[in-house]
Amino acid sequence: MKRVLIVKVTSLGDIVEALPVVADVQRAFPGVKVDWASDESFADIVRWNAGVDRVLCAPLRRFKKARRWSDFKAIWASISELRAERYDAIVDIHGVYKSAIIAFLARGRRRFGYLAQDLGERGAAFAYNGRFGPRPKCDAWLGMRISTGEALGYKVDTPPDFQMRIPRDGTALPAPEVPTALIFHATSKEEKKWPVEHWGELCHALMARGLRIELPWGSDAEHATAREIAALVPDATVLPRLTVSQVAQRIEDCALVVGTDTGFVHLGHALLKPTVMIFVATDAEHLGVRAPNRSISVGDGHHVPPVAVTLDAVDRVYPARDGGGAAKGPLATAA
Repeated sequence: MKRVLIVKVTSLGDIVEALPVVADVQRAFPGVKVDWASDESFADIVRWNAGVDRVLCAPLRRFKKARRWSDFKAIWASISELRAERYDAIVDIHGVYKSAIIAFLARGRRRFGYLAQDLGERGAAFAYNGRFGPRPKCDAWLGMRISTGEALGYKVDTPPDFQMRIPRDGTALPAPEVPTALIFHATSKEEKKWPVEHWGELCHALMARGLRIELPWGSDAEHATAREIAALVPDATVLPRLTVSQVAQRIEDCALVVGTDTGFVHLGHALLKPTVMIFVATDAEHLGVRAPNRSISVGDGHHVPPVAVTLDAVDRVYPARDGGGAAKGPLATAA
């Protein structure tokens, strides 16, 4: 095995959680080159993985929204780049039309994808001449690793290795002088939001634990929500609008990440930060983050998790500190 193409096109959190596939493949086949095909919007996320050789990307999302000729030309040009290499295996762990088309256009002997019942769009099946087994009964993230192993003939038996290396390009905010909690209140869908009043109560409790509160945002609506939370927590800081790279740098510099089911919280988990993910309308068992004493998901996907439950999760990943900043309490040794 000399070169493998992984196809996972979107979105931020899904791509972050899929990145351990790269280390798995390279562990099974020392010296193998791993390329990755993604939407242009998320290409930098893949580039931060130290094991990826080439990142192949095109503005698929942008073209779908705007139908601009310049984006069409960029997509057309990306096909030549995609076909510049011949692959021993092409592994589509996305399973929709756009990922299947990429897999079909790439030059390779074997193209692997999901069984029809496991595809996001059943018509994607045309692209594959090899199939994974039935989708394993585990969370989506381990499932992608297991499926890739089935395709290439190895077993997954190690913790996920994200191999994340965030570039320090001089654009980061000054590092915080005190332990800081990043609060990711924004979500892609209204039904996934946690109430502003809950955020206010949680932030007050985190400040009582000695943490500074910072509120990132990425749109006018998110900025308005951040200001609502800050009105309840006057000492909280509403950050300026940041790029994805600047948010990643801020995550590296913070002490704790708390947020809803959204991509930046997955990034906090991948960067090995104490992380709590709050689920209101989606499935924590299937889509959550978990790592012993470091990452916890709360909520059943049907009810709004209480503040007390979220604070208990915080205490498990970020135990209360004594006056000198050292962890204390029954979880301190385990953490």
